[in-house]
Amino acid sequence: MRANTWAGRNKVKVRDVPDPKILNDRDAIVRITSTAICGSDLHLLDGYVPTMQNGDVMGHEFMGEVVEVGRGVDPGRLRVGDRVVVPFPIACGACGACAAELYSCCENSNPNAGIAEKMFGHPVAGIFGYSHLTGGFAGGQAQYARVPFADVGPLKIESDLTDEQVLFLSDILPTGYMGAEMCDIQPTDVVAVWGAGPVGQFAMDSARVLGAAKVIAIDKEPYRLQMAERAGHTPVNFEEVDVRSRLLELTGGRGPDKCIDAVGMEATHGAAHLHAYDRVKQAVRSETERPHALRQAILSCRSGGIVSVIGVYGGFLDKFPAGAWMNRALTLRTGQCHVQRYMNPLLQRIERGEIDPTRVITHTLPLDQAERGFEIFKNKQDNCEKVVLKP
Repeated sequence: MRANTWAGRNKVKVRDVPDPKILNDRDAIVRITSTAICGSDLHLLDGYVPTMQNGDVMGHEFMGEVVEVGRGVDPGRLRVGDRVVVPFPIACGACGACAAELYSCCENSNPNAGIAEKMFGHPVAGIFGYSHLTGGFAGGQAQYARVPFADVGPLKIESDLTDEQVLFLSDILPTGYMGAEMCDIQPTDVVAVWGAGPVGQFAMDSARVLGAAKVIAIDKEPYRLQMAERAGHTPVNFEEVDVRSRLLELTGGRGPDKCIDAVGMEATHGAAHLHAYDRVKQAVRSETERPHALRQAILSCRSGGIVSVIGVYGGFLDKFPAGAWMNRALTLRTGQCHVQRYMNPLLQRIERGEIDPTRVITHTLPLDQAERGFEIFKNKQDNCEKVVLKP
């Protein structure tokens, strides 16, 4: 089959790879009809997530048709012919973490748990196409994928909704929603979101759906800010204004009630010297993150507020403002998304027209053009917000 693979730092390559096979009784094979390039894929591309190997199949946002199931898969939950969206975290459904609906912390799905434990202190769940740190599972930027624990994760789509309407239930829509949900949004809240990429856009939409009085979008790309503004959010360009000062103006001097970091480890900063500090330290691997957005969110949030972190961080960062966090009674909440918890409720919101996931799609390409897709997405060419690939 054809698949998009990691070919070294800053390089991907579409090539022929072996077809996936059933390895365990609870596996399924899915013929992929739509997949996507995610912002967190860029952390792999840029070499900031360790343990990638040449030839690893990338991609963790995918959906398609079940073409084969293992004999241990409950036929009442999944059958050949079902149309499914596959969540990016692989969860067993039986461990303590899964019982608590903390699916991205599954205790049984990562065969390389020992590596993750050395990095993070405790193991994390397996993730499709996201390094050997999270299990070395082949990803979904391919024609077919093996799905472990197939009677736990995949969501059956039994309506006539298009792939484009439901594909992002695999990751970025639940991730954005969880980011807003962790904010405990009240009707009077002003919510500021760092990052107007796809996850940030969905965090903004989710904050609105959950009742926020105002949602502020922070980014530097005019087309992303325009997209947010068209959706009813207030844009702030961090290359044109001082973010903290502008947020104080917009909130009567208090700061946003809730702040969401939808950027993560490769953030940029409007001040060149501040950006250079972290960029150099990251380049020489003396820290793994550029935490501009996180620092700014903590320093901007009103005292007693909540900072929700859904941008991906992989290791260690410098100059974390612990004093501001502790002395101003801020609550910090974070996590890889527990996608399985949110898929069905969000499907219902899509069906009711409360959220339109298709609004972030700017490019649709065949799988064989994945290299081009990564190029335009990473470099923000042609006003690229989100790339969908068709195997």
